Amino acid sequence: MPIDDPRHPRSRPSGGGRSTTTPRPDGRRRPALVVLCFVQFMLVLDDNVVSVALPSLRGDLGLGTAGLAWVVNAYFLAFGGLLLTAGRMADVLGRRRVFLTGVALFGIASTACGLAQEPWQLISGRFVQGAGAAMASPAALSMITLLFPGTGERARALSVWGAVAALGGTSGLVISGVLTGLASWRWIFLINLPVAAVALVLLPRLTAESRAAGRARPDIPGALLGTAAVVSLVHGLLQAGESGWADPAVIGPLLLAAALAAGFLMAEARAEAPLVPMSFLADRTRAVANGATLLFSVAMYAMAFLLMIHLQTVLGYGPLKAGVAYLPYGAGILAGMRLSTPAMLKMGVRWTLVPSFLITSAGLLLLAGVAAGDSYATGVLPGMLVTSLGCGLSLPTLTVAALTGTTDENAGLGSAILNSVQQIGGAVGIAVLVTLAERRNDAVANAADSPGAATEGFSSALVIAAVLLVLGAVLIAVLLRKVAPGRHDAAVQGAGTEQQAREHSSRDA
Repeated sequence: MPIDDPRHPRSRPSGGGRSTTTPRPDGRRRPALVVLCFVQFMLVLDDNVVSVALPSLRGDLGLGTAGLAWVVNAYFLAFGGLLLTAGRMADVLGRRRVFLTGVALFGIASTACGLAQEPWQLISGRFVQGAGAAMASPAALSMITLLFPGTGERARALSVWGAVAALGGTSGLVISGVLTGLASWRWIFLINLPVAAVALVLLPRLTAESRAAGRARPDIPGALLGTAAVVSLVHGLLQAGESGWADPAVIGPLLLAAALAAGFLMAEARAEAPLVPMSFLADRTRAVANGATLLFSVAMYAMAFLLMIHLQTVLGYGPLKAGVAYLPYGAGILAGMRLSTPAMLKMGVRWTLVPSFLITSAGLLLLAGVAAGDSYATGVLPGMLVTSLGCGLSLPTLTVAALTGTTDENAGLGSAILNSVQQIGGAVGIAVLVTLAERRNDAVANAADSPGAATEGFSSALVIAAVLLVLGAVLIAVLLRKVAPGRHDAAVQGAGTEQQAREHSSRDA
């Protein structure tokens, strides 16, 4: 029977008599997970795939320094700014529909980037790529949370999701170096097309449509204000990393972001069907998880950026060698993610996150000690492996906590908020910690021309990142309540089985 056939099994009606279209788990969900994960791999890959290719882009298209920055930032601006609106669109219009639209948009934009002949064509294509990613990523994550409702199976699915995403982030540097060195920078965009085509063909055959019940009036003021606030915030933070915090080009967007955020909160308080209901944000588990995710993203984005610069400028690695040096990082993340599911099931979310944050912090402190002349095996590798192991434990556990209690009414919103927090955290990490590292290097270099001048800022920034993770561990230990497994199951299933309802009602306070 075709999956779109009206007779295809659907989930039971939710409370209040409204029918939903949540896909019922069946044998197609594992292939669906594979397709969704490969798309996420593609989206994360394009976060940093242009980094190694920037010199080639400058030569071929005549991009200046500002233009090169916009090749990177256009993607982040669109991705971070449109996530909330796109996530809510997925809940209301249909998660599969929004996902497929986003993938198609991403594929078209990738083609435009690969064929670009002028700087404006590449930058415009990168912006549209970010918009497509903003539609596809939260829709995909929300589909996974509904396809795998049980605590154990959801944790395993999210571990796979996180592992593939981590591999995408790590592989981007390697793939970019190989393709740019052996072929052309254009192929870093054109390789997206087969993945997008496969997803567009297969996913409609693997999962049914799902959306929230009801047809409330869309919250257009909330969508406009929320999107503008996030875009302005991310733009100000990215600009701060280039020109410093005192620049009017930084202060203006940040003040505008604060004003827009205030307007957004007022609009949401009055809206009949708000884009982000205040009751959703008030959930303690999700609030603590997103707060911890913010600190984690600040630390890890800054580490990834600074370590890549450090490997090339201080240790003398070439672009391809520096990219290959990151491969053990991906292996460590995979190992950590393999341990995360049994750890969550045995110890719970809170006591999996606390040690994982502390392990990651210890790894950052090890990396902070890497100096000029250190070998890879004894200097870089130990800290990289410890850091990546902690990351692998943290990423799926944070995702499970941030999506706790989400239902077929708001799974897309929960996924979008988590993605937005990660993007904002990354922008803060690059703007604040990278800027602090650069200024510390300049200050030390001006005071004394010593061999340690080039590493002083790097070490200081990673120590601050490690302190942020310790703060995150304390926040989790003190504020994150214990959540019984049934809360995940019953909340996702809505009006599920009686056993799930009993588990839901017996969760720990």
